[in-house]
Amino acid sequence: AGMDLAYVCEWEKKPKSNHCPSIPLVCAWSCRNLIAFTTDLRNEEEKDLTHMVHIIDTEHPWDVYSVNSGHTEVITCLEWDQSGSRLLSADADGHIKCWSMTDHLANSWENTVGSVVEGDPVVALSWLHNGVKLALHVEKSGASNFGEKFSRVKFSPSLTLFGGKPMEGWIAVTISGLVTVSLLKPNGQVLTATESLCRLRCRVALADVAFTGGGNIVVATSDGSSASPVQFYKVCVSVVNEKCKIDTEILPSLFMRCTTDPARKDKYPAITHLKFLARDMSEQVLLCASNQNNSIVECWSLRKEGLPVNNIFQQISPVVGDKQPMILKWRILSATNDLDRVSAVALPKLPISLTNTDLKVANDTKFFPGLGLALAFHDGSVHIVHRLSLQMMAVFYGSSSQRPVDEPALKRPRTAGPLVHFKAMQLSWTSLALAGVDSHGKLSMLRISPSMGHVLDMNMSLRHLLFLLEYCMVTGYDWWDILLHVQPSMVQNLVEKLHEEYMRQNAALQQVLSTRIVAMKASLCKLSSSTIARVCDYHAKLFLIAISCTLKSLLRPHFLNTPDKSPGDRLTEICSKITDVDIDKVMINLKTEEFVLEMTTLQSLQQLIQWVGDFVLYLLASLPNQGSPVRPGHSFLRDGASLGMFRELMVVIRIWGLLKPSCLPVYTATSDTQDSMSLLFRLLTKLWLCCREENHITEPDDALIDECCLLPSQLLIPNIDWLPINDGIISKLQNKQLVRLQFGKAPGLVGHTVSSQFDAFVRAPGQPKIDHLRRLHLGAYPTEECKSCTRCGCVTMLKSPNKVTAVKQWEQRWIKNCLCGGLWRKMPLSYS
Repeated sequence: AGMDLAYVCEWEKKPKSNHCPSIPLVCAWSCRNLIAFTTDLRNEEEKDLTHMVHIIDTEHPWDVYSVNSGHTEVITCLEWDQSGSRLLSADADGHIKCWSMTDHLANSWENTVGSVVEGDPVVALSWLHNGVKLALHVEKSGASNFGEKFSRVKFSPSLTLFGGKPMEGWIAVTISGLVTVSLLKPNGQVLTATESLCRLRCRVALADVAFTGGGNIVVATSDGSSASPVQFYKVCVSVVNEKCKIDTEILPSLFMRCTTDPARKDKYPAITHLKFLARDMSEQVLLCASNQNNSIVECWSLRKEGLPVNNIFQQISPVVGDKQPMILKWRILSATNDLDRVSAVALPKLPISLTNTDLKVANDTKFFPGLGLALAFHDGSVHIVHRLSLQMMAVFYGSSSQRPVDEPALKRPRTAGPLVHFKAMQLSWTSLALAGVDSHGKLSMLRISPSMGHVLDMNMSLRHLLFLLEYCMVTGYDWWDILLHVQPSMVQNLVEKLHEEYMRQNAALQQVLSTRIVAMKASLCKLSSSTIARVCDYHAKLFLIAISCTLKSLLRPHFLNTPDKSPGDRLTEICSKITDVDIDKVMINLKTEEFVLEMTTLQSLQQLIQWVGDFVLYLLASLPNQGSPVRPGHSFLRDGASLGMFRELMVVIRIWGLLKPSCLPVYTATSDTQDSMSLLFRLLTKLWLCCREENHITEPDDALIDECCLLPSQLLIPNIDWLPINDGIISKLQNKQLVRLQFGKAPGLVGHTVSSQFDAFVRAPGQPKIDHLRRLHLGAYPTEECKSCTRCGCVTMLKSPNKVTAVKQWEQRWIKNCLCGGLWRKMPLSYS
């Protein structure tokens, strides 16, 4: 209970070549919800293996980007960096490669730099710590400001450059006991150094890397035998005379408890898993020892303890208070009983601030996601256990594992043949989802319920989801894994609560998060048929905010020693103070010389200006039937802030039109003499006055509604190109039915309930497609290469057709991500 399968994605069986899981199999999950994993591609004819790296976005798992890694030996490690945009891979020949996106596309990767310890297999790998650490305070999830719920922890980077900037790079441990560090210099060069961990080098079968708040690195190693100690080393990295320097020292070691217990002394000969509980928790470590059929798991903690002093010395000079000598010692926190054989371990990535006393956490947070780690077993089942007490929190029975009968596990008859089980597993960044790659190279996506399957009232589950949405809002992480749990009935509630929480933050933080919250609301509204029309509004709002920022940033102060306000700020101030309905009277109050731009610049902005003009006309024309919230645009009619932005932009456009009339929006009017802009500005201002103060919004009067009713007879109302409701997987997962997918094959849109009421806003095939961000028509069958957003489905051309600086500035806004924060993926040319 508490876990269920959302989807599985498998490889197509091809006669000539097939994907088989690599041994060892590895996978990694980034904070942008990209998953990387490995398989070996076996070619029947040549009998050789190609070591593949596959990268998928969890929302389009079938759209897999597979690259021949160029590794000559099996890949042993994969690691994403903290921003989720670069990936390290290391192999059994000592080669490490760093992959990054080409053109910021999630489905196009290239290997640019790397390092090597020739012929020495890499057993552990990590990016150096960049010094950014956030702590989550679950017990304060009810607090009103984000600063209390999520606090920055003082944490030093592994290596700082001049001026305190963290240096980028990676650290790896090899099988022969070497530690190798590579630093990425800003000019693209790589500095590498390699040292042995200790004087007596011995075989390292397992290792892991963690970081301390003081900027040191801790490495844990085991030779694979439970009879040998687990060793710990402190590693310091520095740069001396342009060279990388490594210093190491030995820390206290430990013997697993199961080997010191006479009854179990030789029962578990091999240590099979060795992991620090988190990359930045070097004082807690998880160990698993196994035999052919069973495993045992232990959790250890490093503590400072006082050394007992012999009585004889006590009498000579009594030890007072702080004088007592201290020593670091590993102590066991918890251990499991005998388990089925463990095949994979996945650790939580949520930085929950936990002390050892939190084993007795309050009831409502006891089942908070992120407190648990996942263990996969050879019988196909997965358990989630508390990260410190190792108590069971949730369980998933794989297809081949039988549900437990009353008899103990040892007596169960073993089914014939090898069972399908996860060989590599990763938890998502909020711990609400788990990805496993099994012994056939198939990828499974599991949902982990926010309450871990325990009955918490609906309110509590919603609070967990809300808290994690806020966490993603503050960190900038992708929140796809939270959406997995949102039922249509929760959408309205979550959107309102998210807005309330956002409004409680200070103005500066609201400013920083302003677009992210809009994108979040959009993705939530997509999940319920009653809120689906609002998705269009939220995307239009993101577009409006971006246009407003770009156009205002083009205004230039007239003199260099201008007062502290920028022309854009002054424009906002004057437009909100002067509530006149006549556009020219508002315009008179502005310093027109600040608006002077080159003619080519003005002309190049015409498409964006046209969108503003069209949108205002569309909104006003839809005011009379505002009783219909299923129509896109509805929420703008009461949104004072957005209407105010449109009003400012119309004033700017009016001034620019005096300089270059051809940049003005084109309207098709029934009479030649009519000043369309002036008319629209008058109606827009009246509507804006009704709702400019959020607390008392008044209904538009009959006169205004009558005037808007006349608009269609005066002007041709444009068609607005709304964003397509996208083709991702999330909306197909809501009825909790398992979805079966195949890599490389997009699923049909069967069972997509939402799209039917939306057909009015979707262009029919054969109609011209549009570049949603440049507002250019691409034709019915586009010949230009395009990219689309992995989250909102927005489509835009890959290459810029423009050379004008102002347009470049506009395009810079969404070069790395879509306006909604989603990543780009390249589309096949035939995307019609």
